[in-house]
Formats: sequence, C-alpha cells, structure tokens
Amino acid sequence: MTSSQGGFATVTPLSDARETLLSGCHQHERTDTIPVADARGRTLATDVTAPRAVPHYDRAAMDGFAVQAADTFDASTRSPVQLAETTDSVEAGTASRVHTGSALPAGANAVVMVEDVEQSSEELLIFDAVATGENVAPTGEDVNAGQQLFEAGHRLSAADLALLRATGVTELTVFKRPRVSVIPTGEELVTNDPAPGEMVETNGLTVSALVEQWGGTATHRAVVDDDVEALKTAITDDDDHDIIVTTGGSSVGERDLVPEAVSALGEVVVHGVALKPGHPVGIGRVGETPLVMLPGYPVSCLINAVQLLRPALAALGGWELQALPTVSATLSAKLRSKPGYRTFARVTVDESETEEPELAATPLRVSGAGVMSSISFADGWVEIPEQREGIPAGETVQVQQWDWAWRP
Repeated sequence: MTSSQGGFATVTPLSDARETLLSGCHQHERTDTIPVADARGRTLATDVTAPRAVPHYDRAAMDGFAVQAADTFDASTRSPVQLAETTDSVEAGTASRVHTGSALPAGANAVVMVEDVEQSSEELLIFDAVATGENVAPTGEDVNAGQQLFEAGHRLSAADLALLRATGVTELTVFKRPRVSVIPTGEELVTNDPAPGEMVETNGLTVSALVEQWGGTATHRAVVDDDVEALKTAITDDDDHDIIVTTGGSSVGERDLVPEAVSALGEVVVHGVALKPGHPVGIGRVGETPLVMLPGYPVSCLINAVQLLRPALAALGGWELQALPTVSATLSAKLRSKPGYRTFARVTVDESETEEPELAATPLRVSGAGVMSSISFADGWVEIPEQREGIPAGETVQVQQWDWAWRP
C-alpha cells in the first residue's frame, strides 16, 4: 500500500487491485448454439474439428493444362514437347484445359501454366517441365477431414469464421456473453439540456459501449440519485448479472455514497487505487457478484474501465486477454507523473519533421480527469510506471492504442 492524497488514507497498487478483482471473476457456463456467420468475437464452449477437408478434391492451382508430369520432363523453350488436347481423363501424351480451382482430371498429376503452352487446333506445345504435384492443390492441403481446428476457449475472428464455413461447420456452441449491469449515479445527471449545476450523463453510455465492444452484454440503467437506499435497490435488482459497474459516487465526499451502499449489501475490498487519473475507484462484492465502482470524471472512468473492467470481462467470458496494441514514438516534450502512481498520459502521434521521419508523441493531457475531449482527440496514452517521476523529452515511448483493444 502507498500513502494517498485526496481523502484516501491508503491506496492499492493497480496490479494488486486488478488481481483482487479477477480473483472474484469466474467464468460462467451458459452457452448458445449459433450460426457460424454470427460467431465473430464469440468464445467457443467446445472443441471444433473439420467435417471435411479443404480442398475436398485435387484442384488446379493455376490456369493451364493438366498433364501427366512425366510427359513434360524433356520440355524446354528450345525443344517443346507435343501433347494432344483432351476434354476427358488425362492419359499419357494428352493434356486437358483447366482453370484455377478446377477439379484435376482423372489421370493427371500436375498442371502446366497457360503461359508455358502454345496451342493450335490440333496440338499443344509444352515449353516447360513440371514435377509431380506442381501447380496442384491436393485434397486436404489446407485442412484434413477430422483435423482439430480450435479448442474450447478460443475467441473467434473473422478469418476463423471463413475457415469453419469452408470445412462444413454450420453451427457452433459458444459461451454466452457476460452480462454487465451499468448503473450511473448522481443527482446532478440529466439526459439532455442541462441547467447550471447539472451535467449530461455520459459515463453509462461510454461504459456500456465498451462492454459491447469488448464482448459483453450491457444493461444500461437509468441514473440513480445519491441516496443509499436507492443505490442498494439498484444494485440488488441486478445482482443476477455477472458483474455490476457503477459510475460516480465512488470517492470519499459527502455525496459519494456508493461504497456505503456496497458495504451494506456485501463488502468493499478495494477503495482507492494508485493510478492517475482515476484513483477514486473501488472494488466490491455483493454475494457472489463482483462490483466495480468507477469514478465520475469521464477520463478517470474510462481509464479504470480499460484497466479493470476489460480484464474482468475476459475472465468472466473465458477468453484470453490480449495485450493493448502499441506504437513506438519519440516524446516531443516532457511527461510529468507522480512517483508511486501508475500514470496514463494522453498523447497525439504524428510524423515528425526530421531528415529521417519518425513518429512523434506530443503530450495532450496528464491531468484533467474531466476533460472528455482529451480522450477523443488523443491517439492513445503512455503508461508511466510507479517508480518513475515523469519521462523526459526525446525518449522513445510506447503509445497504447486502447481503443483497438476490444478486437478479437
């Protein structure tokens, strides 16, 4: 634990907070049977094997003429071999016209490319020798019948769907998407046309959209006022979900009542995490249901969602969490950070104007947890470890492109 500011006596390191949350996130066993076409991003509940081979026949890999390879062994540009054209099976001394993907005629074992053949009305001149199997895709070259394609727990990509359909798979048994309750809190929040002192509710929208992108199903609830009993009711109503996420009311002020409501129903296991922006975050449990209390400032809310909710969804849904994609760039100005805190500094990335062009990362924001535009206008963020006090200009940094993290 490290000393804290902002009203928290102590805060928990981010890695410890994440581990604590994940210890209460267990994969559910609910499944669906769905068409292959609808399975992108879903997680397999069973192993899948190929019903048929791909290709399921010997096929021509080039436009040209199917031959018996031995008939071409003496062919060259100066001394072509003469063959008779046939439209039936290929016998010694004959060749049959084929197109890419055509079934190889019976008796043939190779294909001479069309550019190596001179055709007349009665004969074919072959100007290049081919080996047995050349320019032929044999049965099962891609996938053999009965071959295991994917194991249970594999998260399916678009390319996976193409492979499955090609092998004859039409339906798949997949785990249902984790169910996430998203409960915005705060009596100052409205849906539109805010008066002075009011704010449009956006965190619930952001978190719900991220949940859907990351592979879950979000239940986006109406705003709950800053009232312990109302908060308890909202949480209890959704304790059948795989995880509950609240936004706002997570700090230690007079109107920050979510931790009190969670304590009354279950347990707050983490309150305050050593990251910036976003340290007023909490983790709790209500019965067997994990709960994440996200801060009300939009940037803090989003950063904590990426750092905590995203891995929790992977654990609940049974898929492997992928690392955030990154791009290397040279820092154009110093980034400041507070030792002991994991800092997420928003940056833009552009090509530098140097003799040897390279990517340059320009600081956009380190503080400013309520400045929503700093997320929308950023190209990513630089994660500064707890043991560092800033990063000097000129250092190469890794910019995390968090917005691509949902892609399977």
